Amino acid sequence: MACLLMAGNLMANSEKTYRIGLTAVILTDQTSFLKEWQDYLSSSLRRPVRFIQRQTYEEVTDLLLGGDLDAAWICGYPYVRNREQLELLAVPLFNGEPLYRSYLIVPATDTGSREIADLKGKVFAYSDPNSNSGFLYPQVSMIREGIEPNHFFSKTFFTWTHRDVVKAVADGVAQGGAVDGYVWETLSRHEPALTAGTRLVSKSPLFGFPPLVVRRDISREDFYALRNALLKMESVTEGRRLLQRLNLDGFTEGEDSLYDGVAESVRILEGAQ
Repeated sequence: MACLLMAGNLMANSEKTYRIGLTAVILTDQTSFLKEWQDYLSSSLRRPVRFIQRQTYEEVTDLLLGGDLDAAWICGYPYVRNREQLELLAVPLFNGEPLYRSYLIVPATDTGSREIADLKGKVFAYSDPNSNSGFLYPQVSMIREGIEPNHFFSKTFFTWTHRDVVKAVADGVAQGGAVDGYVWETLSRHEPALTAGTRLVSKSPLFGFPPLVVRRDISREDFYALRNALLKMESVTEGRRLLQRLNLDGFTEGEDSLYDGVAESVRILEGAQ
């Protein structure tokens, strides 16, 4: 959506920094939060950690595939498309499960729309062309209903963050939008005035939560060190505090089958093109 103290022992390994890619996160105080998370992971790993942020999933994925990152928090869509080169590192737990949904939202003033078909000829906001919840799923849901997505709305545009989809719909810039349900629910906690300007129309089936991934050529030592640092966050006081700010319960190893639904959507979309 989504999107981490160095002491004497750490300095011995200072030549190796874990570089973790992120897209824009939803927290209003994201700079201070990311510094705290970065410091926490550096202390846990006893090696420096540096978060590298980019605006889009494509930019982050390209950096990872090109060797400029060691790990990245991306969406299930680019993970599925690059599974031969990428490996699951950890999957966040939201409401106790490694799952989330895509939400279809409209302005709060729109009391009549009940499904995406009711938005014919309207302006629609997507988040990112490499987002499952913010692009892939809504496209495929229309195809399944016999709707041609590219000719259904009067206009579509990408906001590049899920928060900005919510803002576009709340402000009336778009009459509908597709957003990550986890982001919408988290914004409801942190910025209730923003989500109050929208109305939830429908929810998608459950999908595997956007994962943290690594390239398959990462050393096993680095892989397990980074995975264990994430998995143990929920058992450490500072880790739990950071997770609470992320509105997450923890991380799990995850299974590739979590992304079967995304893979099926990719096949449908590619078959329709």
